Amino acid sequence: MQKLTRRNFLFAAGVAALAGCKSTSESPASPGGTIDTHAHFYDPLRPQGVPWPPKNDAVLYRQVLPNEIEKIARPLGVVGAVVVEASPWVEDNEWVLGLAEKDPFLLGLVGHLKPGRPDFANDLNRFTSRKSFRGIRTGGWDIPLAPENTDFLRDLRLLSNRQLALDVVGGPDQLPKVARLAAALPELRIVIDHCAGVHIDGTRPDAQWSADIREAARHRNVHMKVSGLPEATGLEFKAPKDVEFYRPVLNFLFESFGEDRVIYGSNWPVSTRFADYATVLTIVRQYFETKGPAISEKYFRRNAIRVYGLQ
Repeated sequence: MQKLTRRNFLFAAGVAALAGCKSTSESPASPGGTIDTHAHFYDPLRPQGVPWPPKNDAVLYRQVLPNEIEKIARPLGVVGAVVVEASPWVEDNEWVLGLAEKDPFLLGLVGHLKPGRPDFANDLNRFTSRKSFRGIRTGGWDIPLAPENTDFLRDLRLLSNRQLALDVVGGPDQLPKVARLAAALPELRIVIDHCAGVHIDGTRPDAQWSADIREAARHRNVHMKVSGLPEATGLEFKAPKDVEFYRPVLNFLFESFGEDRVIYGSNWPVSTRFADYATVLTIVRQYFETKGPAISEKYFRRNAIRVYGLQ
């Protein structure tokens, strides 16, 4: 008899909920349902407020909590989400972990800690006692990649030893650093967020970006979160919905990383400035449905489970 874990229960419930779905965006991309590996939550109404987004952001500066994305994404076949911390405040890791403990839709947290700083090991020990803590993100909030820095590498070895993942956010200029970091720490699971900031205009991607992607992808511990596609157009509230506009970049990423190292993420709610959730999901579903069910299952679910160690 299969052990009933939170993940098994959640996926089974998701499959049952999908009965009767008909449209492309509503039909499940995998038998177990889709896992969204990139969602943000925050609450400006807390007494301490939030460090991001800024108050003058009319789209994002509002209360953003799990119940909102659940209402949007569950009918589309999404059965769980990984939260990526949207705050540089260390204690906000605790705030998100508290949300995850109350809501089984939240499968894990990619948190915020600063490798190379004096308190990293203590903070990592504290948060990894919670099973929802699945890694950290670097590249923003004053934590640039530093593959030649001894203290930085020391702390990321601690991450690797705990089988946790490292998300990297940033533009194309970060790709050579990703390659060097992957070579220095071949056991560390590295996830490049948002297609490494590629600009998408419907044509072949930039030659330098392409060369740097190939070099990063040469390291088998590097994965690509195929996310942020509408955002990469720069066309606020009018990003194209046709998968053909994104196909040159999607083809290149799939050819570079292969079926085992691509992962789905929505970047919600940041993505709402460019397209609604159904559009974000439909673009990649239309692309991966041509790859067959086994590959779709990897992109939308299995690769996320393996890379983030979801249970």
